[in-house]
Amino acid sequence: MACGIAIIWMRGEGMHFEILVEDQSGKVALDILMPNIIGSEHTFCVRSYKGVGRIPKKMHSAVDASKRQLLTNLPRLLAGYGKSWPKGYGAVIVVCDLDDNCMKEFRGELLQVLDACNPRPDAKFCIAIEEGEAWFLGDVAAVKQAYPKAKDSVLNEYVNDSICGTWERLADAVYKGGSPALSKQGWQVAGAEKTAWAENIAPHMKLDINKSPSFNYFLAAINTLSTNSM
Repeated sequence: MACGIAIIWMRGEGMHFEILVEDQSGKVALDILMPNIIGSEHTFCVRSYKGVGRIPKKMHSAVDASKRQLLTNLPRLLAGYGKSWPKGYGAVIVVCDLDDNCMKEFRGELLQVLDACNPRPDAKFCIAIEEGEAWFLGDVAAVKQAYPKAKDSVLNEYVNDSICGTWERLADAVYKGGSPALSKQGWQVAGAEKTAWAENIAPHMKLDINKSPSFNYFLAAINTLSTNSM
């Protein structure tokens, strides 16, 4: 089912996954990967936002939806899914970077947002550690297929899901001049380059060999929800 189409659903027809991501590169990657993950039995829509933002201190306070920041709008979004979806219709998967947050505290804050919804939608929070590029670096073979000249020394030194400046590490491996050169180009060029990584690497990724724990958590969440819906 394409994004934005009205709900027409009967129990037993599979599950719909609404995946919320913080940027365009995440959407590009998951638009490529999701058909391989869920097959033809289920449907999905990936919705990208313009940055992660932050969870409002007052969850029911009005927010500027035009800013399109994921966490800023999350209370409103989850509440909307809870009220509009038939029971058992689908699940919301929120995918965002850990960045410099404490995992335990960050997950706790996300769960508070979900628990405040009435009715409460089915939802999972999948946090890329430390950034979404960790999911690409979990499959070095895919990186090498997309970028045959990628620096083996950089790729081999990376520890999966480590806090190390993940996008910079991938840039050091595949971008001419590495992360210093890319950073000098400004955030718009860097964002476009991250989207290009998603376009080039995701088609080569193998779901069963990825070494990123946070990517495997995402896969497990999808598979559990898919199985429970049948």
